[in-house]
Amino acid sequence: MIHLLACAKINLSLEVLGKRDDGFHELRTVLQAVDLADELAFEPADDLRLVVDPPGTVPIEGNLVLRAAAELQMVVGTGAGAAITLRKRIPVAAGLGGGSSDAATTLLGLRSLWNVPVSDEDIYRIASKLGSDVPFFIRGGTALGSGRGDALEMLPLPVERYCVVVTPAQVADAAKTDRLYGMLRKDHFSDGSTVDEVVRRILAGERLAGAITNTFARVATSAYDSYESVLDIFGTVGAQETFLVGAGPSVCTLVEDRPAANRIAAAMTEVGIQAQVASLRGPWPEGGLPGFGES
Repeated sequence: MIHLLACAKINLSLEVLGKRDDGFHELRTVLQAVDLADELAFEPADDLRLVVDPPGTVPIEGNLVLRAAAELQMVVGTGAGAAITLRKRIPVAAGLGGGSSDAATTLLGLRSLWNVPVSDEDIYRIASKLGSDVPFFIRGGTALGSGRGDALEMLPLPVERYCVVVTPAQVADAAKTDRLYGMLRKDHFSDGSTVDEVVRRILAGERLAGAITNTFARVATSAYDSYESVLDIFGTVGAQETFLVGAGPSVCTLVEDRPAANRIAAAMTEVGIQAQVASLRGPWPEGGLPGFGES
C-alpha cells in the first residue's frame, strides 16, 4: 500500500488578464503549496474504486481522483486497478485546490503502484487535461503560473513561512469558480504587474505585505455573505494583511513565524471562528510527494 499527502495551495496573488480565444481566462498568479493536506492510500485491486472518508464529503461519481486514474490507465495502456482511499482534510470548494491536489497525487501514486514507464512530461500533460491547477501539484513549492495557470515557473519560498486560513462555513458549490468568473467585468481585468511585483519581492527576499492582490476579491462581497465580516475579524486579532484564496471563499493572512500564526488562530477561535495554521512548503522531495511511502 502507498500512502501520500495531497497538500493544499494558496495564491500569493492572482490577476485575471482577460478572456482567451479558447474560452478560458488568461491568468497570472503565484501559487504556493501549504501543509494543510488530504490523505490518499493506494493498493492493488482488480478495478478502480474510491472510498471517501468522511463519507459524503465529496461525490465519488465523477471525482477527479477516478478521472485521473482512468486517464493514466489509458495513456499507459494498462488494465491494472487500484483501491483508493481519500481522507478529506482540505475544505471542499474553498479555493484551496483540494480536488486538484488529489488528482495530481493520484497520478503520482498510481505511477508508483503500477510501476509504469510514464514520463514526468506525460504526467504534466495528463494533469493539464484534468484542470488548470492540477499541474502545480505535481511539483508543489512556489510557482508563477501563467496562461490558464498551468504554465509554471518555479520560485523560491517567500520570507513569510506560515499562514492562517479561515474557510467560512457554507454549502459546497462545485460551480463556484465558473460563477465568479461570470461576475467579472472587463474593468476588473489587469495587466499582471501586481503579480510581477510579488515575484520580484520573492526573488529579492522581501516581505509580501502590501503587494498581494486577487481579482476575485473585487466581486467577493457580492459572491460571499461572509467575506467582509471575516476580513474585519482578521483585522481585530492583529492580522496585518488578509487576502482571498483563489476564487474563495477562504481568506488567508501570512506571518513569518509559527508563534505569531498560533496567536492569530487562537484569537480567531475566541471569537468563534475556526482557523487553520499551515506552513508554506517547498517543492516535493525527489521521488515523491510529502508522506511518500509504501507498506
